[in-house]
Amino acid sequence: MTPEQFKMAKAALGLSNPDVADGTGLHRNTLSRIDQGFGKPSTVQHARLYLEAKGVQFLDGGQVAVGPGVALKGAEE
Repeated sequence: MTPEQFKMAKAALGLSNPDVADGTGLHRNTLSRIDQGFGKPSTVQHARLYLEAKGVQFLDGGQVAVGPGVALKGAEE
């Protein structure tokens, strides 16, 4: 999960870092580090699993969503 995906997932669900902190038990400062791309892999995975349980689908380049959503075009497009 990239920082951009993390921010987009929170926005799609209408969640703030304090909301995610309440749902995951992670500290708000830890979530801010994920926002900036500095989260530990295990912490990022914990946040990702929480967001997936809330209904978010994370996509890699070229994948197609199962339902409605948003995606960023690649820099080369």
